[in-house]
Amino acid sequence: MADGDGHVETASRINTGVAHNARVWNHWLGGKDNYAVDRQVGDHVTGLYPSIGDVARADRAFLGRAVRHLAGEAGIRQFLDIGTGLPTADNTHEVAQRVAPDSRVVYVDNDPIVLAHARALLTSAPGGATDYVDADAQDPDSILHAAARTLDFSRPVAVMFLGILNFVVDTERAQHTVDRLLAAVPSGSHLVLTHPTLELGGEGNAEAMRFWNEHATPPITARTGERIARFAEGLELLPPGLVSCTRWRPDPASAGGPAEPPEVAQYALVARKP
Repeated sequence: MADGDGHVETASRINTGVAHNARVWNHWLGGKDNYAVDRQVGDHVTGLYPSIGDVARADRAFLGRAVRHLAGEAGIRQFLDIGTGLPTADNTHEVAQRVAPDSRVVYVDNDPIVLAHARALLTSAPGGATDYVDADAQDPDSILHAAARTLDFSRPVAVMFLGILNFVVDTERAQHTVDRLLAAVPSGSHLVLTHPTLELGGEGNAEAMRFWNEHATPPITARTGERIARFAEGLELLPPGLVSCTRWRPDPASAGGPAEPPEVAQYALVARKP
């Protein structure tokens, strides 16, 4: 991770001519940390697949529910959030430290604009710790080496992959990343994962993904629920198992609201390492 005069290096790495996932996602969430090209591509994708904004918001809401459970009932105090994206409301450290102020959180991303914002925004509650690692999600050894500055890998860690493994197009490489990181954490650690699919009503997303891969970076791939479940093979799936992220322990419906929230084409799971 760059420091000192690193902001100059960071600025030189930002490509404002090609849409990038972190910035487009920020646009879908209603943020301002994006460029015209990100908005253009994001709006075109929305035209092809109108529910993409619902997916982005549902994924973010799932993060909050999962982290609250882990920091609360599960007693987890360490979080490794890979592919964090641009900081927004209720980031992992804010949710975790609201429940347990001594929580320690390490974010991992390699988008230079995320790095620039992380320095300014990813602060920590007293008693806890927050760090940012500038590393590729496909380089688990570098992640582990850098995260060890903040996390104690002899104690349970929540390893989080929210909407990031879909950008590792090679499935075996994605599986290796998950396996390597889970091998480095002890019993009682958890895997938290979301991943887009062409199931759950997401068939219309195929054309949007093709457009994305022609006009934005990094390339994306969808996977089936069966394949996504294999990322958690050997772990204990927490109820309700692999479901649309809207249906993973949803908050109680408001008065007059639906008994069960509508599905979005984004699978989610939380699993415990035995």
